[in-house]
Amino acid sequence: QVQLVESGGGLVQAGGSLRLHCAASGRTFGQYCMGWFRQAPGKEREFVAALNWSGQSLTYADSVKGRFTISRDSADNTMYLQMNSLKPEDTAVYYCAAATIYGSYYVYTEADRYNYWGQGTQVTVSS
Repeated sequence: QVQLVESGGGLVQAGGSLRLHCAASGRTFGQYCMGWFRQAPGKEREFVAALNWSGQSLTYADSVKGRFTISRDSADNTMYLQMNSLKPEDTAVYYCAAATIYGSYYVYTEADRYNYWGQGTQVTVSS
């Protein structure tokens, strides 16, 4: 079992920054791939970024590449998403997720690979 709790969302102007946190508890942190997804109103959930168990293998959606940075800190069992140069189209509910069934060495972009999800945190970017 893994419990995930996101925080750090809020309202920011275009061009601004936010840092999302995902606190994990339960199964030993660092044994699974973790990722960030987002869902805007009226749209399907989409992949944002993910990293493998060690944090050394990363991948990003093209829409956020160069602006967002994903990382994890095993010392405090937390994953982060640093979001810079935010745009109105980044407005969404952001979810962190853990993939504990499949190999932890790999990075997954498909939502159905992830079996644990947080409750989400709202990010709103005003123009």
